Order: sequence, then structure tokens, then C-alpha cells
Amino acid sequence: MSTNTVHKTRKPFAIAMLVVIVWFMITGVFGPLFGKLSTVQENNNSSFLPKGAEATLAADQIKTFSGKDSFNFPTLILFEGKVSPASFAAINEHMAGVGALTLDGTDAKISDYLAPGQTITVFPSQDGQAILANVPLDGNAIAKTLPNEKPVLPAVVDALRADIKPIAEANGVTHYVTGPGGLLGDLFGAFATLDSSLLLTTLGVVAIILIVVYRSPVLWIIPLLSAMFALSTAGGIVYLLAKNNIIDVDGQSQGILSVLVIGAATDYALLLIARYREELHHHESRFDAMRAAYKGVWEPILASGSTVSISLLILLFSQLTNTAGLGPIGAIGIVCAMFTILTLLPALLLVFGRWIFWPRIPRNDGDDHVMSGPWSKVAGAIGRHPRRAWITTGVILLLFAFASTTLKADGIGTVDTFTGNPESVVGQKLLTKHFPGGEGDPTQVVVAVDKIEAVTAALKNAPGVTDVTPQLEGIPIPGQPLPAMKVVNNRAILNLTLDKAPDSVDAGNDIPEIRRLAHAADETSLVGGTSAVYYDVRTANKRDNQTIIPIILIVITLILGLLLRSILSAVVLLGTVVLSYFATLGVCALVFNHVFGFAGGDNSFPLFAFIFLVALGIDYNIFLMTRVREESQKIGTRAGVIKGVTVTGAVITSAGIVLAATFAVLGLLPLVPLAELGFAVAFGVLLDTIIVRSILVPALVHEIGPKIWWPSQLQNK
Repeated sequence: MSTNTVHKTRKPFAIAMLVVIVWFMITGVFGPLFGKLSTVQENNNSSFLPKGAEATLAADQIKTFSGKDSFNFPTLILFEGKVSPASFAAINEHMAGVGALTLDGTDAKISDYLAPGQTITVFPSQDGQAILANVPLDGNAIAKTLPNEKPVLPAVVDALRADIKPIAEANGVTHYVTGPGGLLGDLFGAFATLDSSLLLTTLGVVAIILIVVYRSPVLWIIPLLSAMFALSTAGGIVYLLAKNNIIDVDGQSQGILSVLVIGAATDYALLLIARYREELHHHESRFDAMRAAYKGVWEPILASGSTVSISLLILLFSQLTNTAGLGPIGAIGIVCAMFTILTLLPALLLVFGRWIFWPRIPRNDGDDHVMSGPWSKVAGAIGRHPRRAWITTGVILLLFAFASTTLKADGIGTVDTFTGNPESVVGQKLLTKHFPGGEGDPTQVVVAVDKIEAVTAALKNAPGVTDVTPQLEGIPIPGQPLPAMKVVNNRAILNLTLDKAPDSVDAGNDIPEIRRLAHAADETSLVGGTSAVYYDVRTANKRDNQTIIPIILIVITLILGLLLRSILSAVVLLGTVVLSYFATLGVCALVFNHVFGFAGGDNSFPLFAFIFLVALGIDYNIFLMTRVREESQKIGTRAGVIKGVTVTGAVITSAGIVLAATFAVLGLLPLVPLAELGFAVAFGVLLDTIIVRSILVPALVHEIGPKIWWPSQLQNK
């Protein structure tokens, strides 16, 4: 190597080393913060509602009855078995002391988190086969963390379960911690695996795929390390924003962030490394090869990342704070993935040199090796029979799309949220055998005092209502006069016990009629409580589906048009991805209803599935069509699409498999919404990668010919 050559390579090598050092410093700052992300989660549906929702307005007024900024969040303990006066007395006496239980090795006690003005109550069922204890927690207090920075609610639930076991066994009854507190506590427990098993499994799956793709014992480490740097940086930034109450994070958002960043970063890495390897066959200097590769991939990676991040940011238009929060969380993740792959990955590849590809080290031999192999045969077949290809694939996708009308996504209750049967779910199901479903967690109606009789009379005949009682100043004591009705600012609260689980879809469906009757009797009345919260959440989700999806379609079309300098190609590409989306929903309907046997789906599912399938699915069309456009300028459109499919086939398919595998890992969590989303994105990405991008799009472009680039000048080639 000449002295001049050494000088020419020394500067870019030094720059590459500097980039690597800077990234290690960045990760050193944000990595530890990412580890704390679960401590700032907010998983309570009531905190996600928009300010103008009736359940929110009702909650604001209900708080005034306690004199503090708090709301009652009941944790129910069901004791099932034959109840005797002695066993009831023993359990009642025991429950009076559970407030003194300490939590997770700290000095904090359950009594520190009880709702103001509320006490632990115990009452038997009318059939004499069960006892129900209500531990009324302060909904705001349990949203905070313990002194050891761990969540409060899971610690409360664990402490109760450990404490009541001996007293239940001594009295010959079984016990279940359930109700909103128990269910949400188990939900926290399910999300706790996000910090360990989910992330480790995702990394393991991606590592295996990369080893198979590269057939190298060392190369796979580089893109995976870059993805981890992107994730730790994104997670640290999200933690700081959530800690300062700028955005809201829940367990679902954190899980999606992990798989989204690792999947997207690996996809971008596959594209860059494939083009770099291709250029190494045409350049003696790896620095020259990287410049040529960078020139070819920075635009599609930037366009891809921009499309996904902007689509995610449109979620800020959501009425629900958790859905709106996912927008910036996901966008931060995508931007970090994009920026990491465009800076850290090239630097690492340049620092390590060609040997990192061992044992298949690319030499400067001019070998255009990507033009041979199975993808050249696929491209050739499409070129010979384009019409047959797009008609066949189009008909198959349309048939699947018709099945999307059978998808059940009108909401599910918390009991149906779990794929398994944790204690809280079993207890909730047993509770309805002995008590009305809403016992201990009533629907609350705030009314004017002078209208209370009229509202009570109207609501006694409301659907699902088994009891209507006013909230009193104290706890009723047998043999003593009833305490006076509690009145604040000339307002009172009516507690409605429903015959269904308060968080179920059926209970939510009763809310509109309850509100209609209440408003007719008192136009100032407000209906709140758990059932009303879940109903208002589902209503907000429905509105989001109808408004956000069209906005995303418009934005993606504009980005595609600008990237490809063509209106027609943007419309064609978007149409194929939307068709793929509905085909995926059709397959989901068949699988969820007849294979997995899910009770239904959250009504936010269509929106989330659309965001990830359309925004991520369009990535592969971007990767393909930017290369087709590049080749079309040299050899014409029809020849360009054949070469584009040939040279990008392997890398885009590998990218699709990686992204599908990362989202499929969400199925490991015992939660129906994430399992459904994981399956939908995994199947949809594979469908888009293997069918839409590999066959349908190339066949349509070949059939349309140069006009696909209308109105750009390229339409004449």
C-alpha cells in the first residue's frame, strides 16, 4: 500500500473511530435510564380518557366528595366456600388489620394507599357460599412508585395474596384477589417480563436469523449491537420525557417500542450491509465502497423512517392519552433506529474492515453476484407473465380481504384480556356466581340533590341495574340508624350495582341507556365509574379509527410521491399495501375466531394494525421502488424492475422475516391485545414481503411500464 493511500484512508478511519466512541458515550448515558422505563408506566384506563369525556367529568366531581384529588380503585378479595358465623367473624377481624401490611420489603404500608374516607369492608353473599372483602385503594396513590421505585399495585396484590392464605385455609375456604385492583396487578405482572424475557427473546430470534442470512460467525453481531444502541437511546429519551410528564407510557407502548426499534434497525442494517457488500465487489477501498453504498441507501432509509415516524406522530390526534403517547414513543424509536444505522453501523463496518464478512469475504473482483440465484428466476417469471402474476395475487388478497368483515374488534373486558387464567381472572368469574357482577365497583352517578328521587326512580329500571343507593357519610352499622346522605356543593352520588362485571363490554353497552335515563331526570347528572370509563375508551377508539387512518393515508401518499417523483406510482403502491392490510385483517378474523378462540379484540386493534402494517409495509415498497427507479434511469423501466427485484429480493425478504419475527415475540406475553397485534403484524409483513413486494408490485409496474413514473420525465424511458 502506498504512502498516499495510507494518508487517504487514515482520516476516514479516524472519523469512523470517533463516531463509535461518541455512540458508546451516548449509550452510557441513556442505557441505565432505559432500565428504569417500567417504573414510569401508567396502565390505568381512567387516566387515558380525554378531559371532555363524561366519565372524566364525573370523576372530577366524585373526587370532591373525598376532599382530596383521589378516586376509589377497589381491590376485591373473594373467599369461596361454606360460610359460618365464626368464619365470617374471623375473616372480618383479619381483614381489619391488612392495612398494616408492608410492601415489597419497604416501610410503605397498604394503609398509605387506601382511598381517603374509605375503609376495608367485608360482607357475605346471600347464598352463604362466599365472602367478599373490598380494599378501596386511592387510584392516584397507586399510580406512584414505592420507595424502591417499584410499582405500588403489584406489591399490594402480592402482599394481600400472601397474607390471606393462612386465614382462608384455617376457615376451609379458597381465596382470590380480583376486581379492578387484582386484574390490573396481574396486568402489571404480565408487563414485567418486558424488561427481561421479551427483550432477550427478541434479540435471540434476530440473532439466529442474522446468522442464517449472513452465514458468518461474527457479522451478525454488528447490526444487532447497533440495534441495541438504538433501543437503549430511545428508551432513555422516552424515560426522561415520561418522568417529566411530557408523554404517557404504558406496558403496551414499552413492549411495542422494543420490538419496533430492534426490527426497524435490523431492517435498515440489512439494506445497508447488502449494498455495502455489493459495492465491495466493485471497489478496492472499503471507504469508497461505503460511500457508494451510502449514496444508494440513505434516501430509502430516510424515507422509510420518515414515513413510519410521521405516521406514528399522527397518533397525537388520538383522544386517548395512551394511544397519543404511543405516537411520539414509536417515532422516537424509529428516528433513533434510523440515525443509529446511518451513523454507527457504517462506522463499525469501516473500523473492522472486510474480514467482518468472513468466511464469505467480498473481494474487488467485479462479480455482480446478486444477479444470479432464485430471485433472478422469480424476476424473470414475472417479466414473462406480468398480467397473470398480478391478477392471481390480487384475487387471492381480495378473497382474504372479504373475510375482514367478520373480525370481532368491538372491545374486550379485562377478564378476556389474558390468554391464560391468572388468579384475578378466575376470581372475577367466580364472583359473579355469588354477587352481582358490579358488587364492590359500582357505576357512580353524580346528581343534583333536588333531583335524586327522580333519578333513582328512573335508574331502577335501567338495563343491568340491580341496586341504586346513595353514597352516605359513613359505613352503615347493623342495628344503628343509617348515616346521612353525603352532599357536596348541593350534589350527591348514586351508586349503581350492575349485574355484569364492571369492565366487561356488556356492562359498557348498558351505559348509553343509563346516561339517557339519568340525563332525562337530571340534565346536569354525570355517569362515571369503571363501566363508564371502559365505554368512553371504546367510543374514543372508534373515533380515532375513523379520523386517524385517512390522515395517515394522505401523508404516506405525499411522502411516496415526493420520494419517487411520481403520483401514479405512489397511488399504486399505497393501494397494494392497503389491500394487503385488509387481507391480513381477514386472515386475523379467521385465526382469532376459529383457531385461537379469542373472545374478541380491543377496538384499538384496527388502528394499531394499520399503523404498523401500512407504515412498515410501505418500507419494502420503498426499498424496492427506489432501486427500480435508480435502475430505470439506466436501462429502462421494465428491465429496471426485473433487476430491482433480483438485487433486492434476498435482502428485503430477510428484512421482512426479521420484522415479522420480532413482532411475533409479542405473542409470548399472556395478553390478548399484544398477541393479536403480534400475529397481525408478523403475518401481514410476511404477506407484504413475499406476495405484495415480490410479485404484485413488480408485475403491476412491468404491466404499466414507463407510465408508472407519471408525471416525471422518467415516464419516457
